[in-house]
Amino acid sequence: MEGGDLELGELLAAAEAAPPSESVDVVAHDLRKRFGAEQVSFLFVDLIGQRLVRLAATDSEAADNAEPIDLQGSVYDGVLQSQRQHVEPDDEGGERVITPVTNRGDCIGVLEVTLQTADDTVRRQVREAAHALAYIIVTDRRFTDLYHLGRRTTVTSLAAEIQHQLLPSSSCCEADQFTLAAGLVPADDIGGDTYDYTLDHGTLHLSITDAMGHDTDSALLATLLVGALRQARRSGCDALKQARHAHEALLSHNHGLATGQLLCVDLETGLCELVNAGHPRPLRLRDGIVEEVELAVNLPFGVTAPTTYRLQELQLLPGDRLILLTDGMQERGAAAVDLASVILDTRALHPREAVRSLTAAVLKVCHGSLQDDATVLILDWHGNRRRPAEKRPDRQR
Repeated sequence: MEGGDLELGELLAAAEAAPPSESVDVVAHDLRKRFGAEQVSFLFVDLIGQRLVRLAATDSEAADNAEPIDLQGSVYDGVLQSQRQHVEPDDEGGERVITPVTNRGDCIGVLEVTLQTADDTVRRQVREAAHALAYIIVTDRRFTDLYHLGRRTTVTSLAAEIQHQLLPSSSCCEADQFTLAAGLVPADDIGGDTYDYTLDHGTLHLSITDAMGHDTDSALLATLLVGALRQARRSGCDALKQARHAHEALLSHNHGLATGQLLCVDLETGLCELVNAGHPRPLRLRDGIVEEVELAVNLPFGVTAPTTYRLQELQLLPGDRLILLTDGMQERGAAAVDLASVILDTRALHPREAVRSLTAAVLKVCHGSLQDDATVLILDWHGNRRRPAEKRPDRQR
């Protein structure tokens, strides 16, 4: 083994020079050159969040067309949940190193490498290579359908394809003041749910919406709604003006109704301004107590009756966990889930894992088949850490 530290500049230059479909090959070549790595693969979770798809380096013996791997209970599941590197003996006297590939809290997948030996220095270098791979994939997946294609382990309808394209490219984000994560199930069918977020210099913008109807009609309505909200938000509008703009867009096109919640969180103070357009109230976990946040409920977007939206305020405190959800998490069979108990039981988990637990609980009681989308977004508020430190619960990372 040649060894040597990771030369990030050289690796990024090599990635830029290679086709965007060869991100894994670039990292594999680097690991072979420095450590004599043998098998190198990147594994990522499919759309329904239940299986892993393997993308092996082109000169690896591992086949890209291998059957997907069940995620639950696997060693990969443990790595994704803990975000810690795992090392175990392989079948040929070497070591198998499995490392999370994560960018700003977004679990992109895991990097699996087999080596003859892996001391602490080598393991650290593999972690650095996995971190670099995360940035490379985030960049390269804009130019190839390779990762989109690999995630489709079930048939995806046209409506579902439209819906997925409306969602942020990452379902999780970590910043100094907050951590958020979201999930939508079922991922291979369609209702009209969406969630969205963006972060600017001083404000975190959040939205969760539910367009009425099913199939392509709800997908098209959701497209109009999300487009109107983003247009208003990117024009500098606050939550109230975003709500009015979305409402007028639906009225102008006579395209149906949608519920939603729009939130603007001040990153300095934790003060949240929000509009609730006919949507289920959020839940809040504070000091070990789960309670529904009392909000006035305005009419949904697109109602033809005279509609006035009210801007409301909610003060977030360090340690708060805010849970936004759609009615698919509460209606019909899903109503059998004690959401408050699940929220309490998962309070020590990263929001990413808490989202998985909540959606899994709903899927379980509905025997894996939901009549409506079920969407949940969890926001952990840490507070402004530039101020004197305030004690908050530890979160699993």
